[in-house]
Amino acid sequence: MVTKLESFGQKILVVDDDPECIKIVTKALQWEGYTVESANSGREAITKINHYNPHLVLLDINMPGLNGLDTLKYLRANNEYVATIFVSGESNTEDIIRGLDASADDYICKPYDTGELLARVRTQLRIKKLHDDLRVANARLKELVDIDDLTGLFNMRSLYSKLDHEIERASRYERGLCVIMMDMDHFKRVNDSHDHLFGSFVLSEVGRIIKENIRKIDFAARYGGDEFLVVLTETSLEGAKSFSERLRDRIESNTFKSNDYEIQLTVSMGFAVFSGTQGIDAKTFVRHADRALYDAKENGRNRVHYYDFDKDESVLLEPKDKKILRKSS
Repeated sequence: MVTKLESFGQKILVVDDDPECIKIVTKALQWEGYTVESANSGREAITKINHYNPHLVLLDINMPGLNGLDTLKYLRANNEYVATIFVSGESNTEDIIRGLDASADDYICKPYDTGELLARVRTQLRIKKLHDDLRVANARLKELVDIDDLTGLFNMRSLYSKLDHEIERASRYERGLCVIMMDMDHFKRVNDSHDHLFGSFVLSEVGRIIKENIRKIDFAARYGGDEFLVVLTETSLEGAKSFSERLRDRIESNTFKSNDYEIQLTVSMGFAVFSGTQGIDAKTFVRHADRALYDAKENGRNRVHYYDFDKDESVLLEPKDKKILRKSS
């Protein structure tokens, strides 16, 4: 038997066009410790569901206007799963099958024993909790699969599908999209001169700095090793230039310090900006940004290059926007 403490906070919506039925069921549920709201029609039920967010709905099938079957269709169209028990005076096998096939979780016929109804309510609420726990666990599992545990950024498993989606969106609305490739300069000496734990600390701090500097509509990933990738959505060339130089400067001015070790590092960056009109896929887009990154490293490091789509070459970005064209090799 469920205790009132276990019932506390669980919300039930009773939907019936018979006020006497609502009164009897509500009283029994409240005695068990449930929070109960009621509605006398399908349309009123939909309105209440939107703000009440019940865990379970007791739903009469035969109601004037929007009947129980149509109300259930609305419930099942929502992302949040709500347990539903049909309550009906129709007790023949065909009606029960019709109700269950409509995706109800259970079906009970009028007149019913109150004790049996409460037992079925408890069962469906237990199943609802298991369903919710599974949804949370799956979301957490997806997060573990998609997120790099060292930096807290995305990893490469999910990056290209996300980027392809953003390319499609940018093309549809003709908005700018930027991909930035970033590589730590001379990172090998961090591990050689200190230890791998300090190297991991540095990478985690770089991940933190990136997250602090991007907007909620942007995303970033650890591309591999000490390489990072940042995607800026709805961004112009000028916006990408400003962000890239700001991030480069932010990392250069940071002192990475942990226990007895501290170091200052620089990064090389290359980016490409997609205007929403060129035909391109995610891998080609990343390859253009990587090509600009290669030039940045070849031409002295601690600098930003960007790929010029029109000229098919990379351009050195100076802090004061002094541009020096450099052919890619």
